[in-house]
Amino acid sequence: MSDIQALETQHTSGVYAKREITIVRGQGALLYDEQGREYIDCVGGQGVANLGHAHPAVVAAICAQARTLITCPEMFYNDQRAALQARLAGISGMRRVFLCNSGAEALEAAIKFARAATGRSEIVATMRGFHGRTLGALSATWNKKYREPFLPLVPGFSHVPYNDTEKLEAALSARPAALILEVVQGEGGVYPAAPEFLQAAQGLCQQHGALLIIDEVQTGFGRTGKMFAYQHYAVQPDLLCVAKSIAGGIPMGAVLIGERVGELPTGSHGTTFGGNPLACAASLAALEALESENLPERAAATGAYLLERLSQIQSPLVREVRGLGLMIGIEIKQKVAPYLQALMERGVLALPAGLTVIRLLPPLVITRPQVDRVAQALQEVLSQ
Repeated sequence: MSDIQALETQHTSGVYAKREITIVRGQGALLYDEQGREYIDCVGGQGVANLGHAHPAVVAAICAQARTLITCPEMFYNDQRAALQARLAGISGMRRVFLCNSGAEALEAAIKFARAATGRSEIVATMRGFHGRTLGALSATWNKKYREPFLPLVPGFSHVPYNDTEKLEAALSARPAALILEVVQGEGGVYPAAPEFLQAAQGLCQQHGALLIIDEVQTGFGRTGKMFAYQHYAVQPDLLCVAKSIAGGIPMGAVLIGERVGELPTGSHGTTFGGNPLACAASLAALEALESENLPERAAATGAYLLERLSQIQSPLVREVRGLGLMIGIEIKQKVAPYLQALMERGVLALPAGLTVIRLLPPLVITRPQVDRVAQALQEVLSQ
């Protein structure tokens, strides 16, 4: 254990499982440890680093804004906030924006907005779904590992099987306030939605007066090959929750609000740091880079290439390779922890998605040679 690891171990909360690696620097799709060893980053900050690490446009925007104005609560107007809200409205077609600090905060806000707008309290979510660890978002989350230590949770939440339209129709016929779902279930195992399921979800929500909350905290901003994953499916959310990569690595979240939500009462929700000028400036730079560098299109092409490479791995361990864009899961027949360690020893950092899925969330700027190195490392690890 290095001196840095010993110091952090002495003072950390203890709620995080640590890997024996100290990351001190990043550039593009690469990370470097304290000894200078290079790693290809397929953790991607758990979906934060879509632009890669230390993107020069984001760095410049942060430095310039830090010299100008860092904090400004929403009781005052602000130039960076106004510009960002307009930009988010432009790329989503949703006119109103609530800015916050994380994905879980975005989900909490969306739940409150749905209850306020409909006058109803029940919320339907999906099995295998993951929406965060605060009490409201945790109530929408399915996995009992996250839920059971903190029972009782917020009442009024129920879960239906993902991609099961019949069960969904039965649940929505009870006229809940909202349905919450992911377009691609990330933590739940990297399962894309069936198009007919998402389209039915939108129609059933409209039929029964419920609001459709789509959680794109992990899938948003180019990850799946489009700016937002729902755009693959010709549906339109009523409330869109985003975060992670929205600001190039600076903590930020948002709820984009559709017309079916109606007007929200002044003072019904708020946040001290949400919409601060520093995060807004970083987000504006990140969005400009995503579009000017055609990163959603690049994610679609690179993701298809990586899926094809991974599908060619000949190993009795592999059950299935699935994903959308650069959000990829490799389901195997054993627990993934030893394989993640073996990948790290080969210079590739990856994530689990449950016990048996290796999840890849590389920066969208990852190069083809780097992708080839990732595929080769997986071939070696899974063929042992």
